[in-house]
Amino acid sequence: MWHFPGLSGCATFAYTELYKEELRELPLLLPRVWSGLSPSTALTMGTLNVSIAFFFLVVGMCQVLRWLSKRLLSPRAYGCLARELAGSLQLCMSCLELRMLMEIGPWGGGFGLDMVLTLLFLLFAVHGASFDGASANPTVSVQEFLLLESSLAATAAKLLAQGVGTGTGWAVTKLFWSWELTQFHFIQSLISSECSSSIHTSLPHAALVEGTCSFLFHLVLLKSRQSHPLCRVPALAATVTFLTYTAGSFTGAFFNPALATATTFHCTGNSFWDYIQVYWLGPLAGMFAALLLYQGNIPRLFQKNLLYSQKSKYKIPKVKVTVHEEGDEPKRKRKGGKSNTEPRA
Repeated sequence: MWHFPGLSGCATFAYTELYKEELRELPLLLPRVWSGLSPSTALTMGTLNVSIAFFFLVVGMCQVLRWLSKRLLSPRAYGCLARELAGSLQLCMSCLELRMLMEIGPWGGGFGLDMVLTLLFLLFAVHGASFDGASANPTVSVQEFLLLESSLAATAAKLLAQGVGTGTGWAVTKLFWSWELTQFHFIQSLISSECSSSIHTSLPHAALVEGTCSFLFHLVLLKSRQSHPLCRVPALAATVTFLTYTAGSFTGAFFNPALATATTFHCTGNSFWDYIQVYWLGPLAGMFAALLLYQGNIPRLFQKNLLYSQKSKYKIPKVKVTVHEEGDEPKRKRKGGKSNTEPRA
């Protein structure tokens, strides 16, 4: 157990009902706590190394899970269930650990946003290369359904696997934090059960932010679907990093309903319906708008293109039409250049 000057008794009152209100205010007190710590107890490279080792462990574990599932399950079961479960598990655990570094890091002695964004870009690049076609995002699965690329049963199975994967990832990450391997993990273990809402603006604005992030993400995803992975993966990772940097202070910039459900829905500050509006309806509306703008139609709902005209790829030759005036006799020539008219005297 770690001990901090000015935090005596924290490990005791954190789990009692008597000090629930104090625990909710603990994140506001952390800057003052860190200012009272000696430099040797601030964030060191050892703390960062523990988190990086955790990232490698998560990716390796999920790769083993994918490898075993591909050999033990049918291709259909692997594509709809195991692949999505492994991808969601990997995404949730990585994002939770990274979010912990983002929230507590600035108070720990120079661990700034630039390092967090660099880790975010690298993590999503690794995710894009290792997911093996999984989306780990309900809006992407619904998009595939609307594009007639997935059946209703397959889409429902993917959504179920994503929910199970993110829920399992949240539980495993909390267990990892409870080991208190570093001072950051000790503090995160204290405040994880009494977290506050990630919505720091009005509900309409928050829903608009999540919808806009989802809209831009899906536009890039649709545009890069046929691109080579060497181009597609960095483009998507850069898009996620930019959107997180831009919108993270408003809503956390999840634009992933499953990830948001596992990490924020249990937090105090907003109701369940508020979270549904922001983290489910907002991203789904953004995906729908991006698909309509890119395609011009929604194949699952209607085939008529509302935005773009369909031009035929075959050119129809133009026919030259000659109009003769009344009273004019057409002159026809026989073969050999002789005229049909009789010679005049």
